[in-house]
Amino acid sequence: MTSEKRPTLSALVVAHNEADRIAACLEKLAFCDEIVVVLDRCTDHTDAVARRFTDRLLPGAWPVEGERRNAGIAACQGDWVLEVDCDEHVPPALAEEIRRVIATSDADYHEIPVDNFIGPRRVRHGWGASFGKAAYPGLFRKDAKSWGRARVHPPLSWTGRHGQPAIKGAMLSQRIDHFVDRDPSDMLRRLDSYTTARALDLLEAERVDGLPNNVRRLFSRTFKCYVMRRGYREGGLGLMIALMAGLYPLIAHLKARHWRQFPPPPQG
Repeated sequence: MTSEKRPTLSALVVAHNEADRIAACLEKLAFCDEIVVVLDRCTDHTDAVARRFTDRLLPGAWPVEGERRNAGIAACQGDWVLEVDCDEHVPPALAEEIRRVIATSDADYHEIPVDNFIGPRRVRHGWGASFGKAAYPGLFRKDAKSWGRARVHPPLSWTGRHGQPAIKGAMLSQRIDHFVDRDPSDMLRRLDSYTTARALDLLEAERVDGLPNNVRRLFSRTFKCYVMRRGYREGGLGLMIALMAGLYPLIAHLKARHWRQFPPPPQG
């Protein structure tokens, strides 16, 4: 009797000048069969830090998020891929669950629940509406997932095996730790970065919607995150998260309107 081949697992990490925190991320991925690190326009010593954990490094320049993530997926050699950001840590219990799931799953992908941290504080409620994630489809078979062309929040395409529609498996039970912001000021910097990327996407696609619609979204998204997703349970941080989610499409729209008349800033 021959034993069934154990499925292999690739960890994929995309980095841009993350020398100060990539080690803490990579050291928790030792349970994977390989670690692939995409070095996107790094000018610090992220590559030297990453080389302590893997020799599977992919340097280059990808201004569009979807393209650099697709390049990383293509470089992975495992049967399954685990996408992890540099500010995320995989706890041992999640690592054990991932190995168990890929050994038995008939699905093409699984979502991973997220514990978000602002500084040392865990903030579990209120995330969503393009300004945070409560879960994400980060565990998938090698050829199942493809990112669309966008600088921020690119769309996803899924392909099942043998030409069939992709099968979504059950969400994992263990959570990944996501150290999303260092403090409230970091949240504001992230809002500025996200809205700039989104504004450039809108300009490129010639989809600068009307102002009234984006004003409406300010209120609907804020309400959704603060009330429906229970951001109120997080106190002042929950209110900030809700406001950032509401402001995201409006500020992106206003930036795009301005840059339609005046050249946008160079993007590094």
